[in-house]
Amino acid sequence: MRKLKALFLLPVLGMLACSEDPISEIDVTTPNSTTEVFNQNLTEKAYPKQLGTTSQVYFAGQKLPVEEIKGSYVYQGDIILPKDMTNIQPKKLVYQEGETPQKSTGRTSGLWTDNTIYFQVDSDLSNQERVYDAIKHWESNTSLDFVERSGESDYIYFTSGAGCASYIGKIGGRQEITLASGCSTGNTIHEIGHAVGLWHEQSRVDRDRHVNILYENIESGREHNFETYEEMGYDGEEFTTDLDFNSIMMYSSYSFSKNGQPTIVRNNGSAYSVQRNKLSSGDVKGIESMYPSSSAGTEKPTEETYLNGEYYTVSGLTVLRYNDSWYYGSRFGWRKVKLVDSNWYWV
Repeated sequence: MRKLKALFLLPVLGMLACSEDPISEIDVTTPNSTTEVFNQNLTEKAYPKQLGTTSQVYFAGQKLPVEEIKGSYVYQGDIILPKDMTNIQPKKLVYQEGETPQKSTGRTSGLWTDNTIYFQVDSDLSNQERVYDAIKHWESNTSLDFVERSGESDYIYFTSGAGCASYIGKIGGRQEITLASGCSTGNTIHEIGHAVGLWHEQSRVDRDRHVNILYENIESGREHNFETYEEMGYDGEEFTTDLDFNSIMMYSSYSFSKNGQPTIVRNNGSAYSVQRNKLSSGDVKGIESMYPSSSAGTEKPTEETYLNGEYYTVSGLTVLRYNDSWYYGSRFGWRKVKLVDSNWYWV
């Protein structure tokens, strides 16, 4: 699990590891085995049949590779970046004392307060049972409560779409999880994982200790989906020691394959199986770190709780919490900042 030295809607405790669940290997020389895994619906995509224009955008002061498809910025296949907080060019986000701020880029903080996620299901969404089954699974295995919306302004809206997709963490207002008819209960569990703050497991900084990426088998234009957070300019520490192959947030060996051959293999050259049935033991441990329960000896947070050593996005800026103060990693190095009336200023 990543100790939040990467990316935007954080805490990004989605680099989950050290699972006790059994992991199986796949003989990639056996055609039936390859075909079976390649055809499984184990790679969530916002737009499965479309390849967008690849570009770099700025979000919360960070530069990220995305595909632009139907007006949406898609990151790593199924993560949607909110466009009202995204810019083509760098935008000034921290001001000098006395300087007049530009129009706000919006406010987001990542974690859901009081361990409670409000939601609503589109009445036109097919197979609504998968949503309720996924929610039941989350509630049975974590300290999170899912409450049907009754006027709350911040909530998840489950609706139909071209594929399976979600935003990361709480972004404020109505945020959609889109589910095509082929998105299973397991895919829904995965997308809820993004909505509560989890990232894809295979992008953790130390993943090359465990897997090799076979770029020659990746669909052209989708290579950026396999970058680690370190490759994008972020360092990182992990809460656990090993990559969790059984995490429900893990890419499969055949994610974004152009030829039916593996795109990710173990360091010994073998493909591996992943699952979309349940949260792994590592997933559950990670969520407990993000959303502690009273049963774990810690009271549920009733307001935003900022942990030292973690990254957060607040008022459109990704900042590091350190010694109970905020720091921003500018091109001149780490500098202390403060938040005043939803605007950031240099200290």
